[in-house]
Amino acid sequence: MLYPSSDSLRKNIDSKYSLVSVAAKRARNMQEKGDKGTLDRYHSIKYVGQALEEIAAGHLVMKKPLEGIEYADEK
Repeated sequence: MLYPSSDSLRKNIDSKYSLVSVAAKRARNMQEKGDKGTLDRYHSIKYVGQALEEIAAGHLVMKKPLEGIEYADEK
């Protein structure tokens, strides 16, 4: 993957696991719901590439979990 670089992606989301999770969820959302995206122009034609471009541009961020709440998948 040449663009966006992994360094620019890691500036916005520090964990590789979280980066993959956010990009996959956004790409799935773009594909299933037909979202046009938040950027005016994309380099990539694929949804995952477009999601990564949105992360690099700072349009997508990872939500922080709330303190003291136990989620169903953490049990």
